[in-house]
Amino acid sequence: MSSTPAAQEFSSFGALREQALTCTACPLAATRTQVVFGVGDEHASLMFVGEGPGADEDRLGEPFVGRAGKLLTSLIEGIGMTRADVYIANVVKCRPPGNRDPQPVEIDTCRPFLEAQLDFIAPRVVVTLGNFATKLLLDTKTGITKLRGEVQLYRDGAVVIPVLHPSAVLRNGGAALAQARADFVVIRRTLNAS
Repeated sequence: MSSTPAAQEFSSFGALREQALTCTACPLAATRTQVVFGVGDEHASLMFVGEGPGADEDRLGEPFVGRAGKLLTSLIEGIGMTRADVYIANVVKCRPPGNRDPQPVEIDTCRPFLEAQLDFIAPRVVVTLGNFATKLLLDTKTGITKLRGEVQLYRDGAVVIPVLHPSAVLRNGGAALAQARADFVVIRRTLNAS
């Protein structure tokens, strides 16, 4: 059981950030350089949720700043927005050692922070980047390849649109990039309609 406070226990977005930045509730605290809380517009209509920080993110304290981050930025710009227009966060706020997958206890411990970010930001569209974020937020076992690009009802009138993780797009090349671009067209269309 997590010792992290429930999402509703945070009095403000600033209090949430401060609590996250000093969290030592799971084993990742011992191996991180710093907590990677999130970045962007705290009132954004569009929020991206990835898996967890990598080496560059752990070093710089900002999500999606490495190669995958450059691709994400390019995809965001491709729909007429900038990183400053959106909010970007991860399921876990600390880098798993060696970029391994987050463990269930780490995901459960960080979940209240992500849930509170979603509550405070209240985006109309949440884009899950890859399997971990998609399975967590949609409470599903269905993989990203079956769900990608589909608008899913979420909560409070918001929707989730699962897309391939930018690092998977980089690994898989042209066809994956074409799918990612098509999914971002769905994101733009959904934002315009909401």
